[in-house]
Amino acid sequence: MLIRPMHPILILLVSMAAVFLLIIRWKVNAFAALILSAVLIGLLSPHVAVEEIMGAVTEAFGGLVGRIGVAIAMAAVIGQCLMESGGAEKITRRFVAWLGEKYSSFSMVISGYILSIPVFHDTVFYLLVPLARSMSMRMGGRNYLLYTLAIGAGGVTTHIFVPPTPGPLAMAETLSIDLGIVIIIGLMVAVPAALACWAYAWWIDRKLQIPIREAPGLSLEELKLVANRPESELPSFFSSLLPIAIPVVLITANTVSNTFFPGTTLSSVTAFLGNPNLALMLAAAAALGLLASHKGIGLRELAKPTEEAIKSAGLIILITAGGGAFGRMLVKAEVGTVLGQYAEQVGLPLMLLGFGVSMLFRIAQGSATTAMITTAEILAPLIIATPPGYHAVYILTAIGSGSIVGGWMNDSGFWVFKTMTGLTEVEALQTKTVSLFALGGAGLLASWVGATFFPLV
Repeated sequence: MLIRPMHPILILLVSMAAVFLLIIRWKVNAFAALILSAVLIGLLSPHVAVEEIMGAVTEAFGGLVGRIGVAIAMAAVIGQCLMESGGAEKITRRFVAWLGEKYSSFSMVISGYILSIPVFHDTVFYLLVPLARSMSMRMGGRNYLLYTLAIGAGGVTTHIFVPPTPGPLAMAETLSIDLGIVIIIGLMVAVPAALACWAYAWWIDRKLQIPIREAPGLSLEELKLVANRPESELPSFFSSLLPIAIPVVLITANTVSNTFFPGTTLSSVTAFLGNPNLALMLAAAAALGLLASHKGIGLRELAKPTEEAIKSAGLIILITAGGGAFGRMLVKAEVGTVLGQYAEQVGLPLMLLGFGVSMLFRIAQGSATTAMITTAEILAPLIIATPPGYHAVYILTAIGSGSIVGGWMNDSGFWVFKTMTGLTEVEALQTKTVSLFALGGAGLLASWVGATFFPLV
């Protein structure tokens, strides 16, 4: 310890301010900012010896990379292949056809909900916003906010609640929760959260009545060509959906067999096939097969999209593990212990504590993933010390709900939405930011209902 020791809560505030200044004010890379802030926590805490700081940081970082690295890399490959093959567009078009134009905004919700399971939400938004804009074109430029916000209503929910996206995946590892349980409960909690966000989209669209605008990417004329692209140029719906279904089915089957048929041959087989890393590797193989068959290319040509996906995954893995190291150092500084004591004194349940702390981190530094991972690290020892009367998966979904509240100008997703829709900053705050409050609040309520009526213990 080189600096006079601080109270744990003061360490929390100083470290959050450090992350905020490094990323937002000084434009430091998020990974470097998180690692530097983790080191700062060690310097400020009386509970970490100076010579142990770097060892503790790198151990936490390396441990999380080992647990989530393969899964995130494979998810990136799946997403890349779905985009390049046209599989993602096929899924969206099928839902539009089934629901009809009257409920076409709901098709955006469903498409975002499904595609954001293996694909990062910002990427899904880039992918779907031309379709949302073309839908608005067919409506004479009306319902523009409804269509664009509907993408986030579905996409954000599975991004924060359902593995293999980095946040819920890392939380499941940190809190030692079976991944199948996280997928099942995450998908369930995501439904009312998405519907609440969609309801807000309906209301704000009617109130503001913002018409379609020019934005970066395709012009309004080019959007007409996208809307009229023949389906014969796209892969089949089944083959498009297969890379998404494989990991969900295999991982969930492992959970079910271990619950109802423990110690049997079936449970051994599903334990092997349902391992998250293997399940996602099989899904990635299916996605590569989809791309190869649809484009008529061989293994050599598949190297390029695979390399591009893994490059993008590398940065996500580094930032995710950096957030884990940051959270682990806060635990070593006994921030979680002090927060737990305060919560016990005021009678604050762990679920609300997780929601509040996660929301605080999100508003301060912008990343929902970092907020989820850091909060899970802080709450993990509290859950062990004072187990709640319900399954810890509901604390995980409450943390996820808090992590999405308050996305504003320090969030990359805010700027993606603002730029790709052509809205002003004020309009984006009125629409995107407020919609996330509705989504997070509904997620917390759904978590509480689940914990109360289906505690799973």
